[in-house]
Amino acid sequence: MNSATVRNLLVRGMLAGLAAGVLALVVAYFLGEPSVDSAIGFEEAHAHEHGHEVELVSRSLQSTAGLATGVLVYGVAFGGIAALAYCFALGRVGRFGPRATALLLSGTALLAVYVVPFLKYPANPPSVGDGDTIAKRTTLYFLMMVLSVLLAVGAVILGKRLAPSLGNWYATVTAVAAFAVAIGLAYQFLPVVNEVPKDFPATLLWRFRLSALAIQTALWGGFGLVFGELAERMLNPRPAKAPSGRSVPAAN
Repeated sequence: MNSATVRNLLVRGMLAGLAAGVLALVVAYFLGEPSVDSAIGFEEAHAHEHGHEVELVSRSLQSTAGLATGVLVYGVAFGGIAALAYCFALGRVGRFGPRATALLLSGTALLAVYVVPFLKYPANPPSVGDGDTIAKRTTLYFLMMVLSVLLAVGAVILGKRLAPSLGNWYATVTAVAAFAVAIGLAYQFLPVVNEVPKDFPATLLWRFRLSALAIQTALWGGFGLVFGELAERMLNPRPAKAPSGRSVPAAN
């Protein structure tokens, strides 16, 4: 793949990331923000136990302009990175077209980058977690994410190497099983973090975590669909039609 193609795919990836960011922003505003407001209300009701903190940025600004800026900038950045990963993966993960490769890459990345670490260290709303352990919790989360990505890459390599002898189906099943076993071992040996207050509403915690998962699903799924369509049109352009209705081959 030449540099011009990579550059064009990078631009399309950033545009797709922006579009996916808009979709994730809508999900975050309507699903995530109500849970955040409820969690903040719980925290304020128990403020006498933790002391009063000065609010540097108003909640209304955080939930509107702040949320939009963060999500959209993140969408553009992650879209560019995902596009570069797509340039490397295209043609190397199987006989998939540009659109299918984009969806496969997005689904795999969602699983490895977010879902697997999320199941071990799920997202928590405001008022949950000890401020003294935030560095430890962040380190454990990123360690789990790195392990998940590396194990996913290893599973893909294992599947490709086993395919000639076992066939695509059994090679895929074996690779997925190996990935699941390795992740299970990581879950077992990494420390457990549970700092949810005993009186914190379980329903609120559940809604917040589901909304966090929905936001990431919208982001990665939206990117896969939009970028897949843009990449398909760029890499496999449809032939133009002549006035008579006959197709004219696209210019090289």
